[in-house]
Amino acid sequence: MPDLLLLHGLTYDHRTWEPLRDELGPACRVLAVDLPGHGTSPRRPSYAMTEVADIIHEQVVAAGLTKPVVVGHSVGAIIATTYAARFPATAVLNLDQFLRPGTFFATVRAAEPMLRGPEWKQFWNRMLTEMGVESLPEPGRRLVETATDPRPDLLLGYWDEILHRSDAAIDGQRRQELETIAANGIDYHWVTATEPPEQYLQWLRSIIPEVRVTILPGGHFPHVVHPAAIAGLIAPGKAHDEVVRKSGSLPAADHGQAPAR
Repeated sequence: MPDLLLLHGLTYDHRTWEPLRDELGPACRVLAVDLPGHGTSPRRPSYAMTEVADIIHEQVVAAGLTKPVVVGHSVGAIIATTYAARFPATAVLNLDQFLRPGTFFATVRAAEPMLRGPEWKQFWNRMLTEMGVESLPEPGRRLVETATDPRPDLLLGYWDEILHRSDAAIDGQRRQELETIAANGIDYHWVTATEPPEQYLQWLRSIIPEVRVTILPGGHFPHVVHPAAIAGLIAPGKAHDEVVRKSGSLPAADHGQAPAR
């Protein structure tokens, strides 16, 4: 089993990985960090993706991890992609995060005045509704509702590149990172809750031809709703078969060839 580095989503903390860690068991060496500004991690004046990746790498080195599989959820998947392009990694497992600019970027930019004012929480609550938090089964819903501490400085800080860089610049940055990942032979696996747009798949495969895509219905928190299935994707082969049997039928479809090793 490879070393694992787990990167949670925006406003959450390392506790959201508890269901997955229970499935992985003690044989797997896991580092579940609190992203800068989250949980017990100190706040910072800047949360640029490269700076965050550098801080995380310091923790990886201190923990003695070697070429980890980097698992990132939501914005954590963007950070995981940035990390793997900068530091040694075995694979990236992207949990439900598009990498290209889209309509969400326009939504965030339009909401900037609200995010800088007293009504910022209204915007965040709307985001939670779109994530389907209320429809999550227990105890997952309770975990997602408690392992979080939303603040405007986090939203503005981690969305800074959306607010202050052009779509073309961000798109170019993500492409460059994926090209580096492909050139270094690092596996890339994307888990998405819905059938992905064909145009996006073509873009992704044009950079990483052997990218693997798994459709796992159940909303934006697959590691909370389907931890056994995610554990099986991290440890494919026999371990994956055992996880599928344990969880019953696996509601997923795979596209592509390269497993996360």
